[in-house]
Amino acid sequence: QAQLVESGGGLVQPGESLRLSCAAPRTITSTYWTYNLAWYRQAPGKERELVASITTDGSINYEDSVKGRFTISKDNSKKTVYLQMSSLKPEDTAVYYCHRWTSTDPSGVWGQGTQVTVSS
Repeated sequence: QAQLVESGGGLVQPGESLRLSCAAPRTITSTYWTYNLAWYRQAPGKERELVASITTDGSINYEDSVKGRFTISKDNSKKTVYLQMSSLKPEDTAVYYCHRWTSTDPSGVWGQGTQVTVSS
């Protein structure tokens, strides 16, 4: 079983919303809060870029193009991090990956990715 499992991707029209989830089934629930979490995306022919992150101290950061449209959140009891995406644009089309890391393991763990396609 994978350490991080993304879901929620799909095909939507511009202006619509999606919520991505990234579960950590193999993680001990009591330790989930110790991980920094992030969503990245990679569009065809482009490099992977950071979309949003939430650290253990609660700091949240967003890539400029998604500010005001995307919201990252987590539920420690469910060992899941979410990315609520609203007002989606065609340029948001990409494979979205979740990532977790710690200060002692900065390379961390990646999910397998979930495809988001925004097209009319």
